[in-house]
Order: sequence, then structure tokens, then C-alpha cells
Amino acid sequence: MLLVISALLPVFTVIALGYYLRHRAVLDASAWHGLENLCYFVLFPVLLVKTLAVAAIGSAEIARFAGALLFAIFTMSALLVLAYPLMHRYFSVSPAAFTSIVQGATRWHGFIALSMVGLLLGDAGVAYMAVTMAVIIPPLNIINVMVLAHYGDAEGNLSKVFRKLLKNPFIIACAIGALLNYTGVGLPSLLYHTADIIGSGALGIGLLTVGAGIHLSGIREHRGLVVFGALLRLLGMPALMFSGCLLFGVEGLPRTVAMLAASVPTAAASFVLARQMGGDAPLMANLITLQVIAATVTLPLIIWLTYSV
Repeated sequence: MLLVISALLPVFTVIALGYYLRHRAVLDASAWHGLENLCYFVLFPVLLVKTLAVAAIGSAEIARFAGALLFAIFTMSALLVLAYPLMHRYFSVSPAAFTSIVQGATRWHGFIALSMVGLLLGDAGVAYMAVTMAVIIPPLNIINVMVLAHYGDAEGNLSKVFRKLLKNPFIIACAIGALLNYTGVGLPSLLYHTADIIGSGALGIGLLTVGAGIHLSGIREHRGLVVFGALLRLLGMPALMFSGCLLFGVEGLPRTVAMLAASVPTAAASFVLARQMGGDAPLMANLITLQVIAATVTLPLIIWLTYSV
């Protein structure tokens, strides 16, 4: 356990540094937004292309891995939809609040996941995390937009979702890297080392922007739902992912990557989607903040248990 904590401590230290720098106004809001865009549109996509282009992963292994991932997200989504009438009746959970709970439980923070995998597991881990993104980003976006369209205050447009997915830089990067790998082209040495330099910047900058996005002031406003949402994401989703790994026979490094993806906090972009489509945006912001903080305890525990079993 101490080894796991010591391995993850630098990750959370960088996140804490990002929080400190943001609230000391070392950089203004527009600068932090620019860094987020740099990570999203350039640094992480380059890292994904570089890693996938030379990765050695068998198709059968990918099929089992994908099965475990999809089992976890579809099971969590179905259980929440089935439980909503009880949540509404006995705990007065509004439709808008329910959409934020669904987003908070199912979506995941790609910056944290990629940074941790890159630092802890190297290129082999990043390759599996790239597969994770390619497998779960499309269905997660569709599921959450459908939930928001049904329970939120605004209508969803699935055609817009598909168009956004086609423009998603992570999806594009995964497709390019997979194509280079499948065709055997790979990356020439010059391009590989250039991409390695660019991609290396993603890990630290991505974690700094995560810390900069933490806002502690509003958590008390939705204490019960925020704690419930954090438990769903940080403990419930890993439990379902581990069950999926057992069901599909996923072990070793792939299982560690799957469990890490299931254990990171929810996506920061969930707040934007909640605001645009009639969800409970303040609750979503509080869910994101508490999950990032609570993950400093739950993530080492989940990773330690994953290695121990």
C-alpha cells in the first residue's frame, strides 16, 4: 500500500500545485483555459498517436478489454435509470439533479487518467488507455446526452453528438495511431522523438489544469448528493469494472488500466454539458470538485486492491 501511495503522491502533488497557482493568481483564467485547450487539442492527442502507432496489442485481447469497459458503463447507466423513481420518491432527487448524478458516475477525467497511466505504467499503459478512450467515449457521450434530453430542461440532438465525436481530438488521435499501427507504417524516428517531446508535456500540464479547476466553496450546498455521487464514481464504478474484468478474463496490465480509468474522477466537461442541456450545473461542479479531492484516498486504495487480488 505504501508503494502505491508513494507512486501516486507526485500526481496529487502536481494537482495541488495547480490549485495553489490558480488561487494565487499566478496565471489568470484565460491562461488556464488556454492550457486546457493546449492539452486537449495538441499535447494529449500527440501522445496518443505516438503510443498507439507502435503499440503491440492483440485483437483478441482488445475484444476482452473492450467487453469489460462496456459492461461497467452500461451496467452503471442501467442501474441508475432503474433506481431513479426510488431516488425521486424517497430522496426528492430532481430530474436535473439526476442527470448530474449520471454524468458524475459514468464519465471520467481523461487528463487525470492519461497522466497517471503515463507516469505509472509508461507507454504500454498509455496504449491501453488510448483503447479505453476509443471504446468508451462514444457510448458515454450518447448515453449522457440521451439522459439529459429525457430528464433535463433542454432537448438533446444526437446528430450534433455524432458530429462532435467525429471532431473529438482524442478519437481522431486514436484513429490515426491505430491506422499507423495496423498498416505497419508506424512512426519514423524523427516524428516519434518529436511526438515524444510534445506528448511528455501533456502529463504535467494536464494535472496542473485539473488542480486549477478545483473550487471548494460550493460543496456544502449539495452535501448528500455530492457524497452519494462521489461514492458511485469512486467506489461503485471500480466495483463494476472489476466485475467486468473477471467476466471477460482481463488480467495484468490491461486490468490495472481499466481499474484506473474506472477510479478517476468524473470529466470536467460534464459541467459544460449540464449547463447547456438543462442539467443541474452547480451540483455537477460540486461533484467534480469533491471527486478530485476524494480520489486522493480512493485511487491508491483501488490500485492497491487491484494489484493484491
